[in-house]
Amino acid sequence: MSPRAGKTGPHTLAFVESPVQLLNVLEWAHAHAPGAVLTLVVLSPTDPMTRGQLRRMAELAREEGHTVRWEEARGGPAAPFQTVGGLTGLLRRAGRVVLGDPFSRYVQLLLTITRARHLVVVDDGTATMEFVAQLARGERLVRWHRKGGRPGARDLVFAPVSARARRRLTPGTGRQVEIFSSMPMDETPAGVTVHANDFAWTRFRFGPPRITKGADMVGTSLVETGVVDGERYLDAVRTLAKAHGATRYFAHRRESTDKLHRLAVETGLEIVRPDLPLELIARRGPVGRTILSFPSTVVHTLPLALAGTEVRVAVCDIDPAWLTAHASPRAQGFLSGVTGTARDVTRLQAVTALS
Repeated sequence: MSPRAGKTGPHTLAFVESPVQLLNVLEWAHAHAPGAVLTLVVLSPTDPMTRGQLRRMAELAREEGHTVRWEEARGGPAAPFQTVGGLTGLLRRAGRVVLGDPFSRYVQLLLTITRARHLVVVDDGTATMEFVAQLARGERLVRWHRKGGRPGARDLVFAPVSARARRRLTPGTGRQVEIFSSMPMDETPAGVTVHANDFAWTRFRFGPPRITKGADMVGTSLVETGVVDGERYLDAVRTLAKAHGATRYFAHRRESTDKLHRLAVETGLEIVRPDLPLELIARRGPVGRTILSFPSTVVHTLPLALAGTEVRVAVCDIDPAWLTAHASPRAQGFLSGVTGTARDVTRLQAVTALS
């Protein structure tokens, strides 16, 4: 455990909306702000599983000596106004702001208020790859699975705020922008400092894990986001589990209850709802000797978190035939890029029986 020390450097304010973002803030603090005490603001979502993981991560942050402020940011129509109003003073006093999701409208709004001269973006999964590319090309910030569609009415109304936030995330005179990431980047925005996240805090804090003989499978929310067809996904999980002897399925926090029930009934897999991000669950163990995944953040992060162990991470490509008619035109290329740029993983071909 990191000892709590006196405040060093500028006052740091961090905003997170997911357990993975909070984990990566702790990784950044361990690597680049040792001894500093952060004020960590949790902009809580409504999803029960995400909230549960965030509360567990908040406990770990407090154990590291950081201050955690829990905001019911989505607790009704008036909640956003109350949250932003309550945070304005902190935002204007902060010398450094750390954030996990530059695509979040909440975060973009907060960025228009802060006077911080040092902004740090930590990973929010594979979306970081798209954020870096869009920032480098000067494009508007749009999540990869929505790109290619026409902007909705809310997008148009919010466009001035989003554009201002993007300018705040662009380095300039007296403004430093840093990216702390475990994701590969083909393009680096001019003037942006990039630091690699190697999950040193996770390895220091947990493990090494006990390794079992079987295989575990990692779930994905690609069905819930409308990218992959649900029936195709179910068939793929069934085929992979049988081929590799998988016995457990670690559910993504956004997977629907109905889908998980079908998976349990039709595949025989034990459905596990983790109470922490998978990097910490795997590092604590027990964990299968093989971890099976579809294109996902974990194909980049798990090899780092499990470095020095005998666990093998294997990734199965997404067959274009699995995509829905509503999937973004960029979906296949983006998912292939996630897989193709992963290091220290075993590549599995898409389940050809579903083609």
